Amino acid sequence: MTTGGLTMEPARRLTSADPLTAAVLAHLEAQIASVEHLYEIVLKQGVAIRGRDVHTVVQLAGLLHGEITRREHIELERTQLLERAGMQLGIPAELVTVTRLTTLMDPESGRLTVELSARLRGLLDELRREHSCNRAIMQIELSFLDHLMQALALDGQTHGYDPRGSAPSAHAGRHGALHVLDLKA
Repeated sequence: MTTGGLTMEPARRLTSADPLTAAVLAHLEAQIASVEHLYEIVLKQGVAIRGRDVHTVVQLAGLLHGEITRREHIELERTQLLERAGMQLGIPAELVTVTRLTTLMDPESGRLTVELSARLRGLLDELRREHSCNRAIMQIELSFLDHLMQALALDGQTHGYDPRGSAPSAHAGRHGALHVLDLKA
């Protein structure tokens, strides 16, 4: 399956007799599935933002929040796996790397772990890029909307919001609503 230029192949599960190895591989697959789901939501959200479909943007923000909440459990599981691996390696959990982790595995499981970890990193990078792009477009749209709200405030009162999402201060609209050139900027 292809989404936004990324090929999402089903994970190849390698069964292992070692409980830690099996848990690590299952965890990486869960991480990949979660990030792929986030990526799909972010891509749809980008389309909705560009289409100025506010209802869909808000709906997708709810789905995004739900998946991020689900990821909290996945990250807790990750921490526990690193602690288990650290105990077996005799090092603190924060020093466990994929390379060190694979020393506890058979060669095939180690190779698959490295492959899945690299795939996860690539997906996370792509997710970050798309999300940053969406945020930038959203900021531009909100700034334009704020400009329109100020331009339409013919009574001298601004009814929009500032870039932080706060209502403007009382003195913001005192000098008239239509500003062609903002000399304070």
